[in-house]
Amino acid sequence: MEFTLEQKKFIAEFIVEINNGDAAIFAGAGLSAASGFVNWKELLRDLADEIGLSVDRESDLISIAQYYCNKFNRAKINDKIINEFTTLKNGNINHQLLSKLGIDTFWTTNYDKLIEKTLEDDGKIVDVKIIKEHFARYIKKKNVVVYKMHGDKDSPHEAVLTKDDYDNYNNNRELFSTALRGDLLSRKFLFIGFSFDDPNIDFILSRIKILLQEHTPNHFCFFKEISESNYNDDSKSTEENQKDFLYDQIKQSLKITDLKRYGINAVMVREYSDITNILLEIEKRIKRKNIFISGAAYSYSPFSEDEAKNFIHALSYKLAEKDYKIVSGYGLGIGSLIIDGALDYKLNSSYRNLDDVLILKPFPQIQSGSKSISEVKAEYRKDIIQNSGIAIFIFGNKILSDGNVVESDGMLEEFDICMKNNVVPIPVGITGNVSKKLWEKVISNLNSYYPENKDLHEAIKTLGSDGITKDEIITNIIKAINILQKN
Repeated sequence: MEFTLEQKKFIAEFIVEINNGDAAIFAGAGLSAASGFVNWKELLRDLADEIGLSVDRESDLISIAQYYCNKFNRAKINDKIINEFTTLKNGNINHQLLSKLGIDTFWTTNYDKLIEKTLEDDGKIVDVKIIKEHFARYIKKKNVVVYKMHGDKDSPHEAVLTKDDYDNYNNNRELFSTALRGDLLSRKFLFIGFSFDDPNIDFILSRIKILLQEHTPNHFCFFKEISESNYNDDSKSTEENQKDFLYDQIKQSLKITDLKRYGINAVMVREYSDITNILLEIEKRIKRKNIFISGAAYSYSPFSEDEAKNFIHALSYKLAEKDYKIVSGYGLGIGSLIIDGALDYKLNSSYRNLDDVLILKPFPQIQSGSKSISEVKAEYRKDIIQNSGIAIFIFGNKILSDGNVVESDGMLEEFDICMKNNVVPIPVGITGNVSKKLWEKVISNLNSYYPENKDLHEAIKTLGSDGITKDEIITNIIKAINILQKN
């Protein structure tokens, strides 16, 4: 999809916040809609019928829940929350994309468990806070915190749903209000899945305004544009449909302007699928900060050993210096040099941990369990590469038990995995072996592997040119990577 200028601006700004560790997500009911979420109206429809009201005619659904409790009790509401939300098992693609962005703070008003389950399925340790007692616990090595400010389906009697629940919110859930205030002051939120017509949104917005007054930073939310094509009710005349369209368009415009009072800036989309495309773009660009180096070298030919070692060390150092995170599987003759370069930079910079600039995942060397070593390595390669956005290929040979030096088939496999996971390859053809073969492959059809960019294509071509110096190799690699960050 072609992004609008507004969407491009949001993507660029939110990526900065993610990379700085300052981004947060506030998820509403719409996030779970594609997974079968039952909306508020449908949740309360039969309850409203029992007390003689219609959810289609009433806008204050919180009051309907309260009226039902006043006349009967809360037991049936609790049963509906359990039954309706227990059927939701797996998060949708938007849950999955949000999980992969590296954001460590989620807030939600949803009762389902799709956010925390998706995060856990993605290998993260999640601290879920549902009641005030959860603020007193400490989970070691947690990756993300999920605040369920309106409760959870497994404790429906404590879920925030009726007017009484909202009236007593600060008494029963004051710690959530305090934590929310801190996060809204220190983080940039993306509100996703909110129509800002949900019956609880007035409470959320007023709470933000009361807590932060005029000091709130800018936040973002998605809004679907009002489309005239959706106003074609056959029971109405053309004029009536047009009138409804114009009315809703004006109302949406006023609402968007009003949200700015709370520091919430609308990012407009034409279709809900555009949200997925925007998240995919953010994920792609986030991953491109992770640079996988694929390489193996029993022999450094056509370089001398000293030339090769100096080149690999300098490449690793320069990538770290440019704030890229290096990912390595500790390939033969390559891995230790990558570590040395990253470590050298770390010792001369403000980074506290080597993990800030290097992700090292040595390949298993012996078979254990039921899977063969080749199967384990294949799965391992996929796991490493799919979390990267760019892959640099250097050298590419190994020695067999009979003493023959042959091409590294593992690097060829890694190239194929890159293609399947949209990881952009940068083969350094001048280093020979597999890298030379891969370089010849990509330059034979540059537009199939790279965006249409003259400078990018020229940089890739140069990486296989005879006579190029070590410094020129690194300069062109960095040039190509920098261009890919923007394209």
